[in-house]
Amino acid sequence: MAMELLKENIEYEQLLGERTVDSVIKEEYVIPDIQPDVKKILMLDAKPNITNKQVMQNKVYVEGQIKCNVLYLANADDTSEVYNVVYTKDFSNYIEISGTETDMNCTAEGFIEHMECVIVNERKIAIEGIIQIEASVYKKYEFEVIKDIEDLEDVQLLKNPSSVDKVVGVVQGELISKAHMQVPMDKPQIGKVLKCEVTVHKKDVKLSEGKVEIEAFTHISLLYKAAASRELCCLEDDMFISDEFDLDGVEYFMDNCTEFRVDDIEYEIKEDDLGENRIVDIEALVKAETKVMYKSDIDMIEDAYSPTRMLKMEKKNYELNVMLGQNMNEIIIKENIEPEDKLAKPTEVIMSSGEICITDKKIVEDKVVIEGLLNADVMYKTDNEEKYVSMVSEEIPFTCSVEIPGAKIDMMCDAKVYIENVEGFVEANTIAVKAVASVHARVNYVTHKEFLVDVIPVEDGVIKKKASIVIYVAQDGDTLWKIAKKYCTTVDDLVKINEVENLENIMVGQKLIIPGRAII
Repeated sequence: MAMELLKENIEYEQLLGERTVDSVIKEEYVIPDIQPDVKKILMLDAKPNITNKQVMQNKVYVEGQIKCNVLYLANADDTSEVYNVVYTKDFSNYIEISGTETDMNCTAEGFIEHMECVIVNERKIAIEGIIQIEASVYKKYEFEVIKDIEDLEDVQLLKNPSSVDKVVGVVQGELISKAHMQVPMDKPQIGKVLKCEVTVHKKDVKLSEGKVEIEAFTHISLLYKAAASRELCCLEDDMFISDEFDLDGVEYFMDNCTEFRVDDIEYEIKEDDLGENRIVDIEALVKAETKVMYKSDIDMIEDAYSPTRMLKMEKKNYELNVMLGQNMNEIIIKENIEPEDKLAKPTEVIMSSGEICITDKKIVEDKVVIEGLLNADVMYKTDNEEKYVSMVSEEIPFTCSVEIPGAKIDMMCDAKVYIENVEGFVEANTIAVKAVASVHARVNYVTHKEFLVDVIPVEDGVIKKKASIVIYVAQDGDTLWKIAKKYCTTVDDLVKINEVENLENIMVGQKLIIPGRAII
């Protein structure tokens, strides 16, 4: 008797573990000789970047670099002026995650938990703080299961739909944001750029057949000191970026998870037709990593038998990661910050910026609750001639929730938070901060499923039957399938002989005629 097994290859990734460790930054730096002494630290703009990650046995090694742009107030030519210095420092750390192996996939991100700059003396500053390094490791599973049996005429199959989360693939995309900014005539021309920042917001990813289309806006902020004066000005612009990338197997109905990172920023100051430095060209490299996944519904064989021949079946139990769902929420974070110096009242905001991070996340019934911090920095002008510019920095806590129906406390969640916009303005002698952030959450859980992996006909295992019939009284838990398999008949025969109307509901005590009882 020939028999052909049709098999389905199942591949999926499952989160093996995630962990966050703190990496301490502590370093002293000397002010370059060409710049004046430090009088007051105005702002520390610190941005970490992961440059390398390596999965090892039971741990992940992460390397990165932090770029620190320090804006300070100095005494130059008997007047206070703002200057900046830029320093970089490498960092690295090991993150212990039990069960990791060298061939596993890994993601890693760095966040500023706390960072400050203090004056050691007029020619030296110290930067110290903590970088949070978060690593997640994914284990890849691959196995074959039987989805159908052919060329065995009387084989009986019990099939049930089974949902498996599959990863189609990951596409690495690079998008270029270009801006041609011109200083209006009511503002002074550019003397020196103190800070150039590019952030990604209003992100959108569209899937089509074999394609991943990425769209977003880049918000560009340029802080500069005027030529031949100490005045500070800020230029801002929003640039649309988009690109399309190929990825085999992608369809429009699938889900995606996309991470954006601004990898490099370059700018060039140019003269206008009047010979003044009023034009600046900015180019930023934005890297996007998109993982495409979907739920594959497969009719898997739960049980099988032959009424005429004995079959040996092999089943295996597999641990599967199931994505329950994902969702997002947009929140508004507000705070009024009191300036430290009461003698220098704020008159106008020059520039606002912020960094955001998650400090805690947990699942409650049907939602994910997320706590985090917005580190807001606002530079502003004052009514004090000596202290003509000042700065406030504040850690603003926030709490929000993302609705995911069916979420339970014993499940696992992944959460990300992104700043969409930060505004600062003067309000009743305080600095009011308003930020809009988007919060994304995904909930997964682990389940165990038993799959049929092999079927072997037993040699000389022919089932003999008597011509007599049996009257069977249904017991608690019986189904037509169980009864048919037990007596080596078929569900169709039981339905036909007993005129069964409801296949799913066999009543306890119901009598059924079983044709030709088997003798093994």
